Amino acid sequence: MASGNGPAPGEMLEGKALLDRARALSNRPEDQIARACGYVGPSGRVLRKSFYRALVLAKGYALPEHTAAGGPAGSRGRQAEFRTRVHGNGNLLIGNAYTRLLGLEPGQEFRIELHPETGSIWLTRLDGGDCGEEAG
Repeated sequence: MASGNGPAPGEMLEGKALLDRARALSNRPEDQIARACGYVGPSGRVLRKSFYRALVLAKGYALPEHTAAGGPAGSRGRQAEFRTRVHGNGNLLIGNAYTRLLGLEPGQEFRIELHPETGSIWLTRLDGGDCGEEAG
């Protein structure tokens, strides 16, 4: 642990150190306590679930094993629904769960082919490879 002002950057307090720090700040809002205990992601977002989980563990309660994705062991976490909707601004978003399934990488370029008879959108890699079909 760093100086008396809190954990070192990137360090999340655990166990007795977490309980002591949280108790000392108990008159503050939850987000401030979590931040002071080091539960902040790379983007600056407070990691509430990790913070609360660490508090429960520090209090001595046993929790089921969890995967790196945060779900119970054996669970596959959040799954792609293969559904989307047109947003109010007219955009149609295909999220990273789908681009990951297709093996797409940032910076790759595609030609968009519209098939009005079937309501389909085809993405064709500009390097010549086919990337499959997205229902529209």
